[in-house]
Amino acid sequence: MRPILKSNKLDDVCYEIRGPANEKARQMEEEGQKIIKLNIGNLAVFGFDPPDEIVHDMILNMHGAAGYTDSKGMFAPRKAVMHYTQSKNISGVTIEDIYLGNGASELIVMAMNGLLNNGDEVLVPAPDYPLWTAAVSLSGGNPVHYICDEQAGWFPDIDDMRRKITSNTKAIVVINPNNPTGALYPREILIEIIELARQHQLIILADEIYDKVLYDGHQHESIASLADDVLFITLNGLSKNYRSCGYRAGWMVVSGEKRHAKDYIEGLNMLASMRLCANAPGQFAIQTALGGYQSINDLVGPGGRLLRQRDMAHKLLTDIPGVTCVKPKAALYMFPKLDPAMYPIADDQQFAVELLTEEKVLVVQGTGFNWNKPDHFRLVFLPNSDDLLDACSRIARFLDGYRRRHGKG
Repeated sequence: MRPILKSNKLDDVCYEIRGPANEKARQMEEEGQKIIKLNIGNLAVFGFDPPDEIVHDMILNMHGAAGYTDSKGMFAPRKAVMHYTQSKNISGVTIEDIYLGNGASELIVMAMNGLLNNGDEVLVPAPDYPLWTAAVSLSGGNPVHYICDEQAGWFPDIDDMRRKITSNTKAIVVINPNNPTGALYPREILIEIIELARQHQLIILADEIYDKVLYDGHQHESIASLADDVLFITLNGLSKNYRSCGYRAGWMVVSGEKRHAKDYIEGLNMLASMRLCANAPGQFAIQTALGGYQSINDLVGPGGRLLRQRDMAHKLLTDIPGVTCVKPKAALYMFPKLDPAMYPIADDQQFAVELLTEEKVLVVQGTGFNWNKPDHFRLVFLPNSDDLLDACSRIARFLDGYRRRHGKG
């Protein structure tokens, strides 16, 4: 029979966080092996529960969640998001500028689907959260990766960004706080990005899903709060700040200079209508989450579990010979570097599979985040301290053996 092939639109689309190593881990689990999964920021499986009041309100409102809602979302949660944008000093946002989605992920794809024609270019950070690159490609666009400089704390290289802008460039993606590096961008970097967008009439798409997962007293500043003459699309949600990944409750805010974007906004409205609405139970969680006690502060503040585990993971990893890591200021991840002189890795996907096979620890290789060298990997520091110590000890043992096998011990 004639083979049924996937669409060629998927040729340049990948999502290595759930790639071959993850599939290998699934097979090993089916054989009865226990895997320590450090590949996904899925908080619930590590004992990080959503706030009780969110769960309670969703249960109370479940009887009203069976019907379609407004295609952009219910009024009350959108109003709560509007108030949240005001608290972040983003001006000029109305209810109509807010779209609720099945997590920020759906809205990322929607924003790209509505914007891009074949051949349009979007500047995306390297390393990046790979959904951004995939969404650009799936929408017919070309992702162009600008470098974030590890030596400068993983901040965007503005000169590299400037060099890569062409007549086909439509937008700049900014992931702040950053996944996978944990970087938090200062105001001066954000202002330079805005100036590039201003000069070249580009849209700024800001992924701010970790804007409350901040360590050491650091504060997050929304890039959309720093100008009103550039079009901003800001994305956020409950998944990380409120440990509610499975509720799929996210939002997208259009702000800044909207007058010249009426046609694009009409396209967003059309796409929102086509999916009918975001899931209603998740929408019921938003108002309670944003208006309630911000328990994330207890987790990231002095003595908090996330802070302790970040510090522990960073020390355990950087104590391994040939491993360095910029200490994250935000988010849930480490993105350590393996010294190529000590770890001559040619294929980091195979490296991740070997680590999984030998030590039953699952991480994601750095090239899975569109980093251009096989010398990094990402891990989450969500397991409790005992499991985290065990996982990092296994990684250290594997790397020791790797050095010896390659004559670097």
